[in-house]
Amino acid sequence: MASESKNGGTVIIKKYANRRLYNTSTSSYITLDHLAQMVKENIDFKVMDAKTGADLTHAILTQIIMEEEAAGEQMLPTNFLRQLISMYGNSMQAFLPGYLEASMEHFRDNQAKMRKAIEESIGSNPLAQIAQRNMEMLKAAAAAFVPGAQPAGEAKAAEETDDLDALRKQMADMQKKLDQLSS
Repeated sequence: MASESKNGGTVIIKKYANRRLYNTSTSSYITLDHLAQMVKENIDFKVMDAKTGADLTHAILTQIIMEEEAAGEQMLPTNFLRQLISMYGNSMQAFLPGYLEASMEHFRDNQAKMRKAIEESIGSNPLAQIAQRNMEMLKAAAAAFVPGAQPAGEAKAAEETDDLDALRKQMADMQKKLDQLSS
């Protein structure tokens, strides 16, 4: 989706009285679904009322959330929504936006750390290593039927014993990593 502004800055979206949204960067009309996709792609945009120039970004983002929630993609628990509504007019209302932003940032950081830990552990995953060893054995078996191929060496049996010990060590290391992540 070519929604990024030409200068790499904030994309201006104009909202007209007929509720149509116009992307000034691509010179095309778009929908709320397009805006939701832009959010997911981290494309910064600002929705402006075409007539008054008022910033409507907050209202449009809230509308996108409402449509997602109504479409069955409910992410906000009812109890959370009740508590959020009860905060309006409360003396703590001014602190809540900063707190929610910090909480979401912390959540995203933890999500990135977890993803990284999983990706790193896949490299040392015993199941992945077993699959790799199985592929090597299949290649060796196939090579045995190819004329001129060298027979598998006897050193393989000793290597497999060492590999079993290595797998046990890696399992213990993975358990330690999982224990560290959960604490």
